[in-house]
Amino acid sequence: MSRRTPAEHLLVDAEAFGAEVVATDRGGDITYHGPGQLVGYPLVTIPGKRGGGMADTAAYVDSLEQMLIDVLAGFGLTTGRLPRCTGVWVGTDTPNPKKIAAIGVRITRGRTMHGFAVNVDPDLAWFDRIVPCGITDKGVTSLAAEGISVSMREVVDAIAAAATQRWGDGHEVDRADVAWRVPPTDLAPFTRGEGAGVPVGRQGVGHGDPHAALAYAEQADGTSVRLLGRLAEAGVAADPVRLAARKPEWMRVPLNTGPDYLRVSRTLRDLNLVTVCEEAGCPNMSECWNAGTATFMILGERCTRACGFCLVDTRHPEPPDPTEPERVARAVQQMGLRHAVITMVARDDLPDGGASVVADTVAAVRAANPDGAVEVLVSDFRGNDEALQTVFDARPDVFNHNIETVPRLQRAVRPSAGYARSLSVLARAADAGLVTKSSIIVGMGESSDEIVQTLADLRAVGVDIVTIGQYLRPTSHHLPVALWWPPEQFAEWKQIGESMGIGHVESSPLTRSSYHASEAASAVVGPTARNL
Repeated sequence: MSRRTPAEHLLVDAEAFGAEVVATDRGGDITYHGPGQLVGYPLVTIPGKRGGGMADTAAYVDSLEQMLIDVLAGFGLTTGRLPRCTGVWVGTDTPNPKKIAAIGVRITRGRTMHGFAVNVDPDLAWFDRIVPCGITDKGVTSLAAEGISVSMREVVDAIAAAATQRWGDGHEVDRADVAWRVPPTDLAPFTRGEGAGVPVGRQGVGHGDPHAALAYAEQADGTSVRLLGRLAEAGVAADPVRLAARKPEWMRVPLNTGPDYLRVSRTLRDLNLVTVCEEAGCPNMSECWNAGTATFMILGERCTRACGFCLVDTRHPEPPDPTEPERVARAVQQMGLRHAVITMVARDDLPDGGASVVADTVAAVRAANPDGAVEVLVSDFRGNDEALQTVFDARPDVFNHNIETVPRLQRAVRPSAGYARSLSVLARAADAGLVTKSSIIVGMGESSDEIVQTLADLRAVGVDIVTIGQYLRPTSHHLPVALWWPPEQFAEWKQIGESMGIGHVESSPLTRSSYHASEAASAVVGPTARNL
């Protein structure tokens, strides 16, 4: 729903039907987005003296409409425009025209936001539950409803080609889109040590066929069909590293429990605090604890999401503990930390996603340790503006949100999150004037070129610090390791990322998101800056 949408244009309790109602800052009225529909958000610089004024906006909307009209014509469907009814319509010369593509945009400082939605084969009943685009006397249709049999991939390819021709200025365009090749698989969460789905054997994924993984059942070692299916959807066809395979030398870390390690451990136990060091099985725990540093994990130890790489518990979370911010602050004070890192489990069960607890913890740590810096590593809060603003207003010295992996592997790795949403969160934090940071995990089936492309995307939204580290499989129920990237490749990514303009890239096989956090922040803002 746009901000100008009258409440009565939503005809039912959408959440009762399993939908989410989202307020947005684009033009237009109310619409529906869901499976079977292609949503595209072109990001284009609009020329013109008005810098995105009404005349430029009208010209851009006209170009969007024409692009879609041309694409649909290529599939054999004649469409056109209706006066004073933005979008693309079927049957414009009949008494009963129907909209097949909706458009809602915003232009800010000469850059476009939002875009279009093309109905390929969605459930059209959803449009009966709203007043689509605020138009009461016209219907909605789809390619399938008009008798056009075409796959989502074909529509994606056609629109990508048309957009390239229209806005690419004749340059080669790097494609990074992802279109699902099979229906979505089960997204049921799995709990640490209790993987969902039938275990299958060999950790290969059947050369792109999610069902072929079942052929390995006679060599079962724990990987679930569901996870292998997600990898297959993403095109990971290699036979990954065996769970019991010996790690390369550069991935072996000696355990060193010295006096500082034991002191940190006692402090955390005495204050009943959780660290991501322990919960995520970090290989650098002894190094960091011996250096007197730790990454605190707040809002409990149970996460509402089930990422395929993460060891954190996914059982039903408990209510937040109101004493937790003060306990974290006391630990930071007792440990004498000059740079405290506060991370969180995702708490989609809470109205603000836990944002207020993050802000309260930042405030408590600042009060107890005013000369120290505070870094937060947070969820995406489902993109909620108010929740994000709550954290922005706390003014952490570093705002960290992890992109985790390349676009192609997002659904396999973090099915409840999204690449575009994470970029948006980081862009909003940078726009709020915060030092921003993100992390990439490698070794799950990505290519080096995809890592470079992700670095470019992070740079484009203003990220200041990036960490890159090798994935380690926590249990047999988690995503397999596809490849051990060698140390020299991490050094190359560091050089490439920093040459793009990223302030600091911490990149090595054993790097984790909070590894050398203070040094990374100092490299970007300088040692004389506040609290660093």
